[in-house]
Amino acid sequence: MGIYTFAFDSVEAPEHDRLGGKCTSLAIMTSAGAPVPPGFAVTTDAFDAVMNQTTLRDHIVTILADLDMDDIAEVDRRASRIRELILTQTVPVAVREETLVAYDSLMELCGGEVPVAVRSSATAEDLPDASFAGQQDTYLWILGRQNVLEKIRECWASLYTSRAIIYRMANNISDEGLSMAVAVQKMVNSRTSGVAMTIDPGNGDRSKIVVDSSWGLGELVVSGEVTPDNFLIDKVMMHVVRRIISDKHEELVPTGHGTVARRDVEPDRRNSPSLSDEELIAVAKLAKSAEKHYGCVQDVEWAIDADLPAGQNVLLLQSRPETVWSQKKQEVKITSNGSGIEAITKSLMAQIGDRK
Repeated sequence: MGIYTFAFDSVEAPEHDRLGGKCTSLAIMTSAGAPVPPGFAVTTDAFDAVMNQTTLRDHIVTILADLDMDDIAEVDRRASRIRELILTQTVPVAVREETLVAYDSLMELCGGEVPVAVRSSATAEDLPDASFAGQQDTYLWILGRQNVLEKIRECWASLYTSRAIIYRMANNISDEGLSMAVAVQKMVNSRTSGVAMTIDPGNGDRSKIVVDSSWGLGELVVSGEVTPDNFLIDKVMMHVVRRIISDKHEELVPTGHGTVARRDVEPDRRNSPSLSDEELIAVAKLAKSAEKHYGCVQDVEWAIDADLPAGQNVLLLQSRPETVWSQKKQEVKITSNGSGIEAITKSLMAQIGDRK
């Protein structure tokens, strides 16, 4: 895109110094062909442009000089002062304009204005000997150009929360050269979601893919409150071997305000397939490609995004090695005529804690 933004699907090689840890990972996954939700990075060049256009960076160093990290009240006072400086600092016109062009392009791709996630991506967040999880801010379900610009600025300021300052001091991490990129990524608006396993969990048949799907977000399937549609696909020929369409009476849908709501499914959708044949095969191919990429049987979470055009709306949310069958294969073999729903539900319940 330019100096100050970087599309996750850019043909340019992602550079950690420009994108930070999170955005670099998203760009790598996208370039590897994984259909991650679309978005872009506001690069560290933008942060540096804000910090270096005046004496702000030097002023921050002065504010932090001789700080006693055990004096929590003083840490809070100085951290608040630094964040206020960043939040009120003028953003260069070129940074603002390029960011808005990138945002408008993302909205055009999504067919109109949709919510985004605005996530911090600091250059120091993936150091091998330090964990920066939760140190900087993330904002979800953000709507509108001005709100996105404000949240980007708040992500920059979150480099200097009391917690982040103390963490760096305690781990002897220098503030020199510290910078921040920010990810702006479409929130997934799940019309349909579910799981796919590149094995039949009923009998261990690796020539099959099992797909469970239901309307809306996947939590009601995981909790067992809704019985999903269940499909068995031949992994080689990519045709449907078996389909079981269930009564999907409820769904969870985003409210657009950072929460989800439970609602009844309309009668005409309750007993209708939650995936078209084209979408089902696309999900199966996604699961198969994940297995090929990772080299082992996969348990894949996926979603059909209601905002994206057909052909770009099957998104990969998570892919993990399947564990249930590998743990049970030494036990009594499960009969091969089961639907697979029970085994998949057990797999989800066993792993839901790890996914949070």
